[in-house]
Amino acid sequence: MFRHKGKFRTFAHDLRLAILLSFVAGLVNITGVLALKTLTTNVTGHFAFFAEEIMRHDYATAATFFIFTLFFLLGSFLSSFLQELISLKSPDLSHIFPITLEMVILITVGIFGTTTGLFNLDGKLTAFFMLLSMGIQNSLVTNISKATVRTTHLTGLFTDLGIELSQLFFYKKPEEVKKLRTSIFLRLSIITFFFLGCFSGGISYQFFEMKTLFIAVFVLLIAQWYDFLRLKFHVIKRKTFHR
Repeated sequence: MFRHKGKFRTFAHDLRLAILLSFVAGLVNITGVLALKTLTTNVTGHFAFFAEEIMRHDYATAATFFIFTLFFLLGSFLSSFLQELISLKSPDLSHIFPITLEMVILITVGIFGTTTGLFNLDGKLTAFFMLLSMGIQNSLVTNISKATVRTTHLTGLFTDLGIELSQLFFYKKPEEVKKLRTSIFLRLSIITFFFLGCFSGGISYQFFEMKTLFIAVFVLLIAQWYDFLRLKFHVIKRKTFHR
């Protein structure tokens, strides 16, 4: 799912990546909305609010929305930088540090949340770090899948989905139709699991509040170890049947 790249990467790899990490994004998204009344998985809305506050001459609030975008950008930068750095010596492990960093951030936010002095400023600092984690995830997924999968926001997904649905009326060659249907299925899977993440996160938040993010961390842990456990399973299976 993470290790396979280039010509060795298949639709199944992208689908697993899309399902697990879009679910995580949905969980983080709803947790940010319920706890902070702030979008914490994308920056599109923050740019609109930034422009609005500039027009109102409320520069302090405008600066906050601008910093939101910078933290998402910083997360994307750190993720890509770590991947490139680690790839120089261990390409198969390039995903380990970014996804581990994302988990550490979400665990920290889940523990401290908005209830202690560490995360104050009316929850703004909490939002900064949640956006940082989503910048890390979006960059990681985009790099690994060569931009086939994006999990933290749906605007581009719905745009691409609309384009591909329209192309079904015009592309008639079997290989073109197959490619379109595969892509449409992938995008629908991302949308579905993002929604499921939001829905289950909304229910969990009623009981766990910011600790709902621990569920996201658990899913990330499964994703991180999936390739390793799958490889071990096949090794054991091969040894068992070849005795």
